[in-house]
Amino acid sequence: MLSPAAPDLAIDVRKWHAAQAWVSLPKCWTVEQNNSIDPDRALVNRALSGDAAAFRELFVKHRSNVARLVARLLGNPSEVEDVTQEVFLHVFRSLHLFRGEARFSTWLYRLTVNVVRMHLRQKRSRPQLVAEEPIPEQTPSHGDDPPEAVDRRKRIQALERLIAKLSPKKREVLILHDFEGVPAKEIAQILGIPVLTVRTRLFYARKALYAAIAEDPVLCSIADAVAERLASHPNPTLASETEDP
Repeated sequence: MLSPAAPDLAIDVRKWHAAQAWVSLPKCWTVEQNNSIDPDRALVNRALSGDAAAFRELFVKHRSNVARLVARLLGNPSEVEDVTQEVFLHVFRSLHLFRGEARFSTWLYRLTVNVVRMHLRQKRSRPQLVAEEPIPEQTPSHGDDPPEAVDRRKRIQALERLIAKLSPKKREVLILHDFEGVPAKEIAQILGIPVLTVRTRLFYARKALYAAIAEDPVLCSIADAVAERLASHPNPTLASETEDP
């Protein structure tokens, strides 16, 4: 059994710059690999037996990936620390429910997505006495950065805005597959949906995003390159041609 006192899970979010969650463009169309062996199983077993050091090791090993996924799903860097902390508190409380039917990282991603969903629901349900004003866009100053670096940061911010406009279902699949590099089969386990539904949502998410890129004044310059990449990958057999899942 786990010890009753949760270990110290301090997270220095200053190490994760606001733009760190978007350090690169999507890892689109990555090769799906067979990851049947769970490298975390021994650590999980030790943590379940009450080894606090093992739980701490799991935390240190996975916190960056969890924080990055949280940041991408939330789109609000100021909330990353609290939500990431909440994820690992849920891990501590729920680890005894992990059955090993999927890899620990898959289980952890599923839990992360659920915590983010819960956070967003609670945020929407809270009454707002004063309407929130949109935060003005700012490109952080980095001294005498070359124009290419400045342009890249602007593209990152523009891409972040467009992804935030996608529906939650499309955004989750797109982020997990194209940004996190998670295979479709594993996304199906994470979200609890059929693989075909994953591929369908991914198709519609890409379609919506690329259309928005073509109309965006900052990103339109890369629209042709994006269209070429999309054309080189055939469309999946969709769950429904008329339904936007």
